[in-house]
Amino acid sequence: MPKARPVSALLIIDMINLFDFDGGRELAAAATRIAPAVARLRQRFRAAGAPVVYVNDNFAQWRADFHALVAICSHPKSPGAAIASLLAPEAEDYFVLKPKHSAFLATPLPFLLANLGATRLVVTGIAADACVLATAVDAHARDYRVEVVRDGVASRTPALAADALSVLSRSGAAKLVRAARTRP
Repeated sequence: MPKARPVSALLIIDMINLFDFDGGRELAAAATRIAPAVARLRQRFRAAGAPVVYVNDNFAQWRADFHALVAICSHPKSPGAAIASLLAPEAEDYFVLKPKHSAFLATPLPFLLANLGATRLVVTGIAADACVLATAVDAHARDYRVEVVRDGVASRTPALAADALSVLSRSGAAKLVRAARTRP
């Protein structure tokens, strides 16, 4: 019997964002640069029927759900409005709100991924040196095959992103890939 093909899931981390914090302006500019690559990759996953999972900070809005956060971040006066518009989730997408850096910490993500049968995670989003790094390391510790899209992640500065990507690559926690070459 042929071996089942691994199920790949695309994680989009914190791209739906207000950017209303120290360093937010710099991070918004960097996120704007990677958003088109993330959008193209997301479209390939959707077209292949592979799961797309938005993992987002809840910005301490404990009574808000993901759709409310998308609406807040999409407001025309929000610094993240253009990104939220470009990366707006669709009905078939999944979402998980997280209280801290890692997408796995105190969230239902492990249960969702198990239900989807995911064994490979393709990680995109912000910030490479915080939430992306923590999520990739936690995914690796849970025996997922982890790929971080080097042109699909950003930090406040290119140096911070490069340092985080170096740590992931050197530690073996994640394979670094390019968006255009990544398939579901």
